[in-house]
Amino acid sequence: MFLTRKFKVTDFRAVQPTDQNETKSLEGHAAVFNSMTSIGGWYNEIIERGAFDGCDFDDVLFFVNHNTDKIPLARSRRNNGNSTMQLSVDNTGLLVKADLDTENNQEARQLYSSVERGDIDGMSFMFRVKDDAWENLDTDTPTRKIKKISKVYEVSAVNWPAYDDTDINARDKAALDNAKLALENARSQELENSKALDILKLKNKILGGL
Repeated sequence: MFLTRKFKVTDFRAVQPTDQNETKSLEGHAAVFNSMTSIGGWYNEIIERGAFDGCDFDDVLFFVNHNTDKIPLARSRRNNGNSTMQLSVDNTGLLVKADLDTENNQEARQLYSSVERGDIDGMSFMFRVKDDAWENLDTDTPTRKIKKISKVYEVSAVNWPAYDDTDINARDKAALDNAKLALENARSQELENSKALDILKLKNKILGGL
């Protein structure tokens, strides 16, 4: 299951080139560690520090509003110095720097201007979870802790950053449906584990009475 998370971050900015020949770029965090966020009201979620350890960043694309039908504005291939986008993990979270071809690409030029003016101040990323843990599944608002992310597929500048530290965007029906399904699966698994434990306890009690 692919997941997207949208962040309103204070450090998403247009980087001014220091000389005329430098490429204009955008920089900011696409994910923030240890920030509890409400996922569509279904549950709270935390991306734990270390979640990106061992993550696959081999081929990640940069879009606006996850519009993958468009030509990407930047791309990280093997996340090396020859790529037009670099991703790194720091104490805050997942840091993205995307170099834009504002001279030849009108959309890149418009995006750079919008971020520079503060009209766009959110980021989002699409990823796959490798390992997570749930707490308080018997409550109305359980907590999901994302421990490991296996792959990041793309990052986007977004018009509507949801969470205030971040939250799933209520306009994204697919994301809301995925959130509901994730919670239902977690509760179903916990119920199965509980039943298996009850059966094991019953067997031990019967064997102990023989």
